[in-house]
Amino acid sequence: MAPGGTDKFSVLLPTYNERENLPLVVWLLARTFQESGNDFEIIIIDDGSPDGTQEIAEQLEKIYGSDKIVSLGEIISVLFSSGTAYIHGMKHATGNFIVIMDADLSHHVSLYFVLKQKEGNFDIVSGTRYKGNGGVYGWDLKRKLISRGANFITQVLLRPGASDLTGSFRLYRKEVLQKLMEKCVSKGYVFQMEMIVRARQLGYTIGEVPISFVDRVYGESKLGGNEIVSFLKGLLTLFATT
Repeated sequence: MAPGGTDKFSVLLPTYNERENLPLVVWLLARTFQESGNDFEIIIIDDGSPDGTQEIAEQLEKIYGSDKIVSLGEIISVLFSSGTAYIHGMKHATGNFIVIMDADLSHHVSLYFVLKQKEGNFDIVSGTRYKGNGGVYGWDLKRKLISRGANFITQVLLRPGASDLTGSFRLYRKEVLQKLMEKCVSKGYVFQMEMIVRARQLGYTIGEVPISFVDRVYGESKLGGNEIVSFLKGLLTLFATT
């Protein structure tokens, strides 16, 4: 929490080959938080990107100051995932709220999450592509069908009380995220789904904000075909254990 008892937001940005996107997403975040008067920091966790993302992160730290941009250095590990990136980033986070999002400009930077949290005093605010005016842009029909199908099956089996379980744009109270990370065992894209399921189990409150997800413009995704198999395995494991 920032001096004076006001809230501080720590944005965790896992990166891989985001050299073109990183300066813009950092600028958008910094401008949005500064204009609203909210205290913030942006923590960049790079996965050994071969395109020079780490060098860009270090330059941004010099430009904005180490109190606003924290570049944690390269993590080169076959075990690197969203979960391990968040664990690593949280160790350095000084805010009482944690924002997780993609660095590829697929998530529109806004204060809706902050406003929603204050509105309902939620423990978690999750972006949803499947509610209100939320949506997905830039995906072909096959990818949309896979996403919709996966979300539908998840809703039927787990009944989590949230409309979008696989999205990676969320705001957490720091202590809530820490507790959930201790409970979660999934890796990869199933991790986001398990976080919401465990949150419901533990009685945490969840608010939702409709978001527009836009497919990446630059760089390349780490999503592979085997992720569908991993997702189904993870879903069945959660169904059997929750």
